[in-house]
Amino acid sequence: MCNQGFACPTRLYVFYLYGLSPALISAFIVFLPSLQIRQSAAVMLRMRVKKHWKKISLDHRERLAALSLDGCSLIGQNMHRSKYFEYILCILGTLSQSLKYPCLSQVGLLLLSKVVESNPEPFKPHYRQLLQLFGTVLQDLDNPTAMYYCILTLTAMTAYTGTEEMNLMRALIPRLIIALKHLIKADQGQASDAMEVFDELMESEVSIIVPHIAEIVHFCLEVRTELLLIIFLVSDVLCALCLLQTVLKQKLLNPILQTVFPVLSAAPPPGEEDPEDEENGDEGDTDNESPKHFAAQVIDTMALHMPPEKLFQQLMPLTQVCLASENPYERKAGLMCMAVLAEGCADHIRTKLLSSMLQTVCQSLSDNNQVVRSAGLFALGQFSEHLQPEVSKYCAELMPLLLGYMSALNQAKIGHITKAFYALENFMENLGSEIEPYLPTLMETMLSALSNAENLKLKELAVSAIGAIANAAKEKLVPYFPPVIESLKGFLTDTRDEMRALQTQALDTLSVLARTIGKDVFSPLAAECVQLGLNLTNAIDDPDLRRCTYSLFSAVSTVSPDCLSPHLTAITTIMLLSLKSTEGVTPFCLSGLCLKKFSVENAYIDEKEDTCDALGEIAFNTGHLMWCYYRVFQRELLNVSNETIVKTFILGISQACLKKIIIIKLPSIRPSAMQKLLGVVLPSFLEAVRGERERQVVMGVLEAMNAVLKACQGEALQSPGRLQEISQAIRDVLKKRTVCQDGGGDEADDDEQQAEYDAMLQEFAGEGIPLLASAVPADTFQPHLNELLPLIMNKAKSSCTVADRSFSVGTLGEILQSLVSVSGGRACAGKLSNRLLPVLVAGVRDSDSEVRNNSVFGLGALAQAAGPLVAQDYPMMLSLFSNLLSKEQDRRVIDNLCAALCRMIMSHMEGVPLEQVLSAFSCMGFYAGPMPNTRCL
Repeated sequence: MCNQGFACPTRLYVFYLYGLSPALISAFIVFLPSLQIRQSAAVMLRMRVKKHWKKISLDHRERLAALSLDGCSLIGQNMHRSKYFEYILCILGTLSQSLKYPCLSQVGLLLLSKVVESNPEPFKPHYRQLLQLFGTVLQDLDNPTAMYYCILTLTAMTAYTGTEEMNLMRALIPRLIIALKHLIKADQGQASDAMEVFDELMESEVSIIVPHIAEIVHFCLEVRTELLLIIFLVSDVLCALCLLQTVLKQKLLNPILQTVFPVLSAAPPPGEEDPEDEENGDEGDTDNESPKHFAAQVIDTMALHMPPEKLFQQLMPLTQVCLASENPYERKAGLMCMAVLAEGCADHIRTKLLSSMLQTVCQSLSDNNQVVRSAGLFALGQFSEHLQPEVSKYCAELMPLLLGYMSALNQAKIGHITKAFYALENFMENLGSEIEPYLPTLMETMLSALSNAENLKLKELAVSAIGAIANAAKEKLVPYFPPVIESLKGFLTDTRDEMRALQTQALDTLSVLARTIGKDVFSPLAAECVQLGLNLTNAIDDPDLRRCTYSLFSAVSTVSPDCLSPHLTAITTIMLLSLKSTEGVTPFCLSGLCLKKFSVENAYIDEKEDTCDALGEIAFNTGHLMWCYYRVFQRELLNVSNETIVKTFILGISQACLKKIIIIKLPSIRPSAMQKLLGVVLPSFLEAVRGERERQVVMGVLEAMNAVLKACQGEALQSPGRLQEISQAIRDVLKKRTVCQDGGGDEADDDEQQAEYDAMLQEFAGEGIPLLASAVPADTFQPHLNELLPLIMNKAKSSCTVADRSFSVGTLGEILQSLVSVSGGRACAGKLSNRLLPVLVAGVRDSDSEVRNNSVFGLGALAQAAGPLVAQDYPMMLSLFSNLLSKEQDRRVIDNLCAALCRMIMSHMEGVPLEQVLSAFSCMGFYAGPMPNTRCL
C-alpha cells in the first residue's frame, strides 16, 4: 500500500478514472507540498478540462475558479514555471468558450497574466492567438476585471512582439481606449495600473501608438475625474518626439493646454495651501506629486521637446491672461509657466522675450500676496540658471532688488526664505567680477547668519549662498576666508544627527572654495580636508554626505593632487563600494517573484553619479587611477539604469582616457598601446550614439568623443573604417536617425522647426566635423564631407532659428579653418568655395549679430584656406565688408572683420588694396589683438 495516502500520484490517477471532480484535483495543485504531485494533478486537470469542459457542472466550474485564484501566487513563486505553460495554454484554449461565464474568464486571464508577466518569451508562438483573444475580451465591457487582466498581459507582451503582430496590436488600440474608459468607472486603481500599457507601447513600439495619438489625447482630456491620471499620461506621451509632431499636426496642443492651465491655476481648498507654499512642509522634499506639479511638468516637457515658436504661439495668451488676473493663484500659474519654459526654450527667450519676462518677474516680487512673490522668486531662479549670460546683464537692476528683498524677510517664514535664497544664489553665481560692489553686504549677511542664527536651515542656506558667492568672486573672497573656514570646520566636526544636512552643504561649499579661492590659499588645508572627508565617510552612513565627500576629494585633486596619493587606495575602495552598494534599491516584486529591474532612490542616484564624476576628475589630475578600475566600474554601473549616471560615467571615463592617452604618448610607451586603448573607447562611444535612448546621454557621448578626437587627431582614425563609422554616426544624428531621436528622421523634415534640445544634440554632432577635417588629409575626408555639408548648410536658411543659423555658418567656418593645416586643404577649399560662399555672404547680411559674426569668420577662413583660388571673389568680399563696417555696432563682429581682412592679406596680398584697407584699420582703431591681426602686422 502506498504510504503517501491520498497524495500518491497513482491514487490520483485512480480518483480521476472514477470521476473525482476537477475542483478537488485543483485543490491538490494548490495545497500539497510536493512539486511532483502538484504537477501530476495539473496534468490530470488539463485532461479533464480538455475532454469534459461542457460536462462539468456550473458549481464545479465556480469552485475551480476560486481554487485557481488561490493557486496564482504559487505559480508566481515557483521558479520552474515551464511545467505549467501547457496547463495554462489549455485553459487559454477554453477561454473563448467560457467568456459568457465572467468568473471563469477572469480566472483564466488572471492565470495567464501572472505567467506571462513572469516570463513572456515562451509565449511568443502564441502571441497572435492571444491578441485575437484580447480583441474579444476588450469588447466585454460588462466584465471589467477580465479586461484588467487582459491589459496587464498585453503590457507584459508588448516588448516582445514582432512585426508580424504589429497590425493586430494597432487594431486593439481603439478597443483598448474604450475598455479603459469603462475600467475607470469600475475601479480607478486598476485603471491606473492598466494605463501603463501606453508607457510600454511608447517605450517599445511607438509606431503602434502614433496613428491613434489623437484618440489617446482626447481620451485623457475627457476623463476629468481622474486628473492625475490624465496629466501623467499626457506628460508621458509628450516624451516621444514623433508623438509631439503628431500632437502639433493634429492641432491637439491647444486642447491639452486648455486642460492643463485650470489645474495649474486652481486655488487650494479653503484653509489649505499648495504643498510648495506650506511653511511647515519639508523643504527638502522635491518629490511633490500634487496636480499642479504634474501640470507644470507637462509644460516643462513641451518646452523641452517642441519648437518654441509653435509652443509660445498658443501658450503665451493663456499665460498673459493669468498674469493679469485678480486671483493670486492665477498670477502664480502665469509665473510658474514662465519659469518652467526657461530650460527648454532658453534661446527663444534670450533673443526675443527676456526683457519683458524679467520685468514681469521683478514686478511680482512686490506683489501683495506671498504666494505670487514665491512664484516670482522661483521664476527668477530658473531664469538665472538657464538664461545665462544674458540675464546677468541686468545685474544693476536685479541685485539691489534682491538684496532689499532679503533684508526685509521674516526669518520665521523659512519656506519663503528658502525661495529667496534660491533666486539670489542662481543669479549671483554667474556674475563674475560684477559681484564685487555687493560683496561686503552679501558676506555681512551670510556671516551673520552663520554665527547668530538658531535655525539650522537658515545656516544651511547661508553656507550654500557662500558657495555661490565664491563661484563669482573667486580670489576676491580671500578676506572673508578665515571666518568662513572656521564655521565650516565647526559644522563638519559636530556629529549630531540634526546637523547632517548642514554638514552636507558645508562639504559642498568647501569643494567650491577649493576650486575658486586660489591654490596658494587653499593648499595648506588640502591634506586636512582629505583626512576630514575620510573620517566622515567612516563614521557616518549617509549617501548625500558620501557624494559631497567625493566631490571634495576631486576638488582637492585640482589644487594639490599629491595630498591624495597616500589615500588613493582608501578613496577608490569606498567609491567602488558606493557603486556596488544596493542601498536604496527597491526590486519590483510580483507574486513573490523579484524581477531584475529595480528603482533607485534619488539620494543613491546622486551618490553614484557624483562617484563617477569624482573618479574621472581624480584620474585626470593624478594620472594613474581610473583605468585599472574601468571594467569594474562599468560592470557596477550596468546594474543601474539612469541617464544621468550613464552620462556622467561616460564623461568620467573620457577624462581618464584622455589622461591615459597623454601618458601613453610618452616616447617610452609603444604606439600600439594607444591604439588598443582607442579600440576600446571609440567603439563604445559609437554604439551609444546609435543605440542609446536618452538625448542627454548621447550628448555626453558626443562631447566625450569630440574630446578624444581633439586630443588624438589622426591617431584616433588609424583603425580601418573608423573615419567612416564616426562620419556615419554624425550623419545619422544630423538626419535624426538615431534611437534617441526616434529613428524617424527624414530629409523632407529638414525645414521643420525643432525643439532646442534636439538642436543642441545636432550641434554636438556637428562639432565633430571640423575635428575630423583637421585629423586626416583633405582628399581622404572629402567624400565624407560632401555628404555632411548639405546637412549643415540646410540649417542656414532664413526660416531656421537664430541658433541653427549661427551653428551652421560657425561650423562651416571651423571646417574651412581646419583645412588650412592639412594636406590638400587648399584644393579642397577651392572646390567648396562655390557652394559655401553664397551661404556665408547671406550670413553676413543676417539680422542677428551672432550669425554675422560667425559668417565673417567663415569668409576669412575661406580666404585663408583657398588663397588665390578665390581671388576672383575678393572684390565682392571687400565690398561686403565695407558695407558691413559702415553700419555695424557689435564690437565682436568688427574684430572678426579685421581678422578676416588680415587672413585675406596673408593668403593673397595682391588681391587686397592695402592702402585703403590700412586706412580703414586706422579709422577703426585697429589693434593687434586677435592672432591673425598680430601675424598680419
